[in-house]
Amino acid sequence: MKVAVIGCTHAGTAAIVNTAQLYPDAEITVYERNDNISFLSCGIALYVGGVIKDPQGLFYSSPDKLRELGANVKMRHEVTAIDTNSKTLRARNLDNGQEFDDSYDKLIMTTGSWPIVPKLTGMDLDGILLSKNYSHSNTIIEKAQQVDRITVVGAGYIGVELVEAFQMNGKQVTLIDAEDRILSKYLDEEFTTPIQKSLEDHGIKLALGEKVSSFAGEGGKVTKVITSKGEHETDMVILCIGFRPNTELLKGQVDMLPNGAIIVNDYMQTSIPDVFAAGDSCAIHYNPTGKNAYIPLATNAVRMGTLVARNLVSNLIPYMGTQGTSGIKIYEDNIAGTGLTEDAAKAEGMDIESVIITDNYRPEFMPTFEQVQVKVVFDRETRRLLGAQIMSKMDLTQSINTVSVCIQNKMTIDQLAFIDFFFQPHYNKPWNFLNTAGLQALPKTVTQKEPVTV
Repeated sequence: MKVAVIGCTHAGTAAIVNTAQLYPDAEITVYERNDNISFLSCGIALYVGGVIKDPQGLFYSSPDKLRELGANVKMRHEVTAIDTNSKTLRARNLDNGQEFDDSYDKLIMTTGSWPIVPKLTGMDLDGILLSKNYSHSNTIIEKAQQVDRITVVGAGYIGVELVEAFQMNGKQVTLIDAEDRILSKYLDEEFTTPIQKSLEDHGIKLALGEKVSSFAGEGGKVTKVITSKGEHETDMVILCIGFRPNTELLKGQVDMLPNGAIIVNDYMQTSIPDVFAAGDSCAIHYNPTGKNAYIPLATNAVRMGTLVARNLVSNLIPYMGTQGTSGIKIYEDNIAGTGLTEDAAKAEGMDIESVIITDNYRPEFMPTFEQVQVKVVFDRETRRLLGAQIMSKMDLTQSINTVSVCIQNKMTIDQLAFIDFFFQPHYNKPWNFLNTAGLQALPKTVTQKEPVTV
């Protein structure tokens, strides 16, 4: 069995390792256009901020490790065309320009994503950077040492983490986003408002509700970001406005979402059975809505890549879908979320309710007891759990993984109230804060029913 894998970050690495282990006789050829694999881009802000001293810790595999498993790893090779009818591909060696053809029995598309780059005046100015891969992170670190004023465009996870890192390194930082709130795709206003205050208290300038229209510069270097509401002087700009899937190679050959994300079934197959896809190149099944969605996360990628290998020959293990569970630490606040926010649920046209609590995470007779804020979103009619968010100075983010499992298994807010959690004063109260959220959401009145007789 000839297996061709295109792209080798999280999904690709998982697919290759598991395919090599499960099918030792398979002939695996890997095409990767970069000079490294398995870079954890979620650690870029930690690397930029100096928390991570040795960037090699951000790589959990290498071409040599894959070769030891028997894979034919072609680094600095770009696949330029795929013909799914003839099961062939064309590739180019980026070092010498040589082109050649190859064939496959099974194709695994793990080409990932790339930052969205707007077509704006001044985009060609020096000092406007992207934040995605290892090369980007090194460029950011190098250039940041030479400047004082840094502007980040895009207030998602990467953007917010970067402005914190730059501020802690003594830079003058501006964060611009077209939305009125930071992290608006991940958290509701009750959580973003205190985070925004924390950023401003640390001296970060927030320019929210502003859309970037162009860039201006002097001597070929960027000096100004021009938005719908004004201008911001700067020495460097980092664009963090989102990602789009790298799927041009299969355009018109397999089913895709409007943004180009490849649609896969429960067994990671595309609309062509011998073509599989995983990671940022494809859509996921989003359990809170029951629809396909584009949620590029490393956790989704490694799960899907592993499932590709397991289902490469026959349909064995179905994909359970995802809740888009994620977390972030901003200064002293530990924050996590899973599933739909209240705003996102309403945007979907769903009839929902929500409950929010603020409580001390453990008994007040203990020497310390940090507050925790929890919000849970659920369906009004079925009372099925749809999403949750948490924030605390204490790291309680793992509880969001519990809610993720609850959503995965279609549990209700009423069941959340009575889940069996242990009690120990060092860690929590007799009613865990997740229980408390569920209890607060219980109906305020009950309807009497006839007793059941046996």
